[in-house]
Amino acid sequence: MTDYHRWTATEAVSRLRTGDVTPLQLIDAAAERIAAVDPFVNALPTLCLDRARDRARDLPRPVSGDAGHLHGLPIAIKDLTPVAGVRTTFGSSIFADHVPGASDLMVDRLEQRGASVVAKSNTPEFGAGAQTFNDVFGVTRNPWNTELTPGGSSGGAAVAVATGQVWLAHGSDLGGSLRVPASFTGCVGLRPSPGRVAHGPSKLPFMPHSVEGPIARTVGDIALFMDALCGMHDLDPISLPAPVTSFQDALARGRPPRKVAFSMDLGISPVHPDVRAGTEAALRFFADMGTEVVPLDMEFGDAEPIFQVLRAAQFAAAHGETLALHREKLKPEIVWNIEKGMALTADEIGRAERARADLYHRFVRLFDDVDLVVTPTVNTPPFHADTRYLEELDGQPFESYISWLVMTFALTLTTCPAISVPRGLTPDGLPLGLQLVSRPRDDASLLGMARHFENAAGLRDRLPVDPVVRH
Repeated sequence: MTDYHRWTATEAVSRLRTGDVTPLQLIDAAAERIAAVDPFVNALPTLCLDRARDRARDLPRPVSGDAGHLHGLPIAIKDLTPVAGVRTTFGSSIFADHVPGASDLMVDRLEQRGASVVAKSNTPEFGAGAQTFNDVFGVTRNPWNTELTPGGSSGGAAVAVATGQVWLAHGSDLGGSLRVPASFTGCVGLRPSPGRVAHGPSKLPFMPHSVEGPIARTVGDIALFMDALCGMHDLDPISLPAPVTSFQDALARGRPPRKVAFSMDLGISPVHPDVRAGTEAALRFFADMGTEVVPLDMEFGDAEPIFQVLRAAQFAAAHGETLALHREKLKPEIVWNIEKGMALTADEIGRAERARADLYHRFVRLFDDVDLVVTPTVNTPPFHADTRYLEELDGQPFESYISWLVMTFALTLTTCPAISVPRGLTPDGLPLGLQLVSRPRDDASLLGMARHFENAAGLRDRLPVDPVVRH
């Protein structure tokens, strides 16, 4: 069989559009690749290939000018998101046999735009934590070294893309769940602006903290997927209209950043020596683009306490009933997070919201002078897959199971779009990502500048990879 899995998503869609290849051929290619590599990485534990084949035989016709039509391209959906008729567990034994009768509106939109959903990707229980394991499907492993974690919570999505099992994968991001696994696997992961990707119906539709978004091999493939994902929907009250100019067209006209503000640690995190060295080396790519790099002049000392309060409040609202009914089936980190939220006072939540507003206002003023804020995506390279979470780094202990994610969740609080792009490898040959953040709701310009960084770094051809089996 032709090595279809080596095509970028953009190339695959172009060939589907011209008829050089059919959706059924690509579904078969995905099935073959999944069978060959997924036993080593456990990224896609639930397949729906026959459903995809049935739908591919009657694909909706693209509307003229619909830049987001995927023409039958196989994709994966994270197992936190319902797909009609397909086992959807949320990574929890409580829902181990759950088969929803209806899809999330985001899935409906993707299928209306020609996506072929071939699998559900693995995730930690209810997406809690950036290490992908659960009691239903077990541990997902990093293809660059299967002893290690791919991160999470969109770990299965990132691994599926990195190994060429699918061309695009959907994920979600609260504290870094798209950006962290992208960094750990050498992919590109975008946390879009809240409302940019409509989803639901949700129990908490007005919460801006968690967003849906894409993982892909290249920035160009991210733009393609964003055009398929975007559009306003009445069931998502904070959803935004699709942009007048498609993300793909905007990408073609993108420019390098003029000036970026850089911080190695946001003043709040230890940083592994390999991450520090790799990041310093990657800054030369900005020089190659003629971009001025200046120090980030902002304090983030209150970012973790703000995030911990707001996240705990969200967990209590979303999962309090589940705790009351199924406490014994929940992993201890989730029990802790829900109980933390239930113990909060209105004053504590109010103070966190006011502090977040202050952080936001200070942050957006940075863009009066710079185009991007730049940091390492993660403060550490990938660690062992059997480690539940990182408890300390460089001799500094972390307060909770999510504290090591501070480099991503501190930026979540700003609501600004953020992307992780590959920036090189550690001396042990493990991927490292760089996090780029732009002004509010300017997702298109962010992608354009990320594309220029990607071209300067010259790393876009490293994927897909075959799993390096070491466990």
